[in-house]
Amino acid sequence: MASDQTRSAILAAAERLYADRGFADVTLRDIVAEANVNLAAVNYHFGSKDELIAELFVTRSIQTNRERLNELKAAEERGGGRAAIEDIIRALVGPPLRGCLGPDREGSTAARFMIRASIESVPPIRRIKNREVDHLRKFAAAMRRAMPASNDTELYWGLHFALAMAHHTIREKERLLRLSEGKCDLDDVRAIIDRVVSVTVMALTAGEVPASKPAARSAVMQGRLTRQDL
Repeated sequence: MASDQTRSAILAAAERLYADRGFADVTLRDIVAEANVNLAAVNYHFGSKDELIAELFVTRSIQTNRERLNELKAAEERGGGRAAIEDIIRALVGPPLRGCLGPDREGSTAARFMIRASIESVPPIRRIKNREVDHLRKFAAAMRRAMPASNDTELYWGLHFALAMAHHTIREKERLLRLSEGKCDLDDVRAIIDRVVSVTVMALTAGEVPASKPAARSAVMQGRLTRQDL
């Protein structure tokens, strides 16, 4: 088997096994048996199990992030250099949700691998997530252009919460189905994206909570509510 073919066979076998069984239960020997190669080939191409996992995650993440940035670029071009905040959030959360949910995607090896990566978050994946934030900075900059009067901190929280809603929906879809007794349709990916976008935009545009209210709540919690607090 040629070197490139060997490398591809190892990646494909590893992705299938990790998607099916998780990261902890799959050994390098399992992977070489699935790929029909020897252990030396894995060491030659990747060096370790962590490096193999990282390679798979980076490959899939690059595809998602490229789609995100293409959608962001298109939205800004339509807006003459400044996209609507709704379109920015849609470009951020749409690709991962479409990539992992829906009857056409969720059964694929790639989707199941990324869901597994989201649920288990093993060390090599956590390191990549914490390090690779350049594409997210581009979204933060677009949000700043869309909402120039907003505080930067609030924009970062908005971006963070949008990602959290998308990732939690992907990870916990079975629980939501059970909780809602099937009322929440996890196959309607467009509607899911609309909901995440709507909630994020509502939070970003709702305005600041008056400073007096947290103080009043704090006084109640500490049992020191006075007439002035009423």
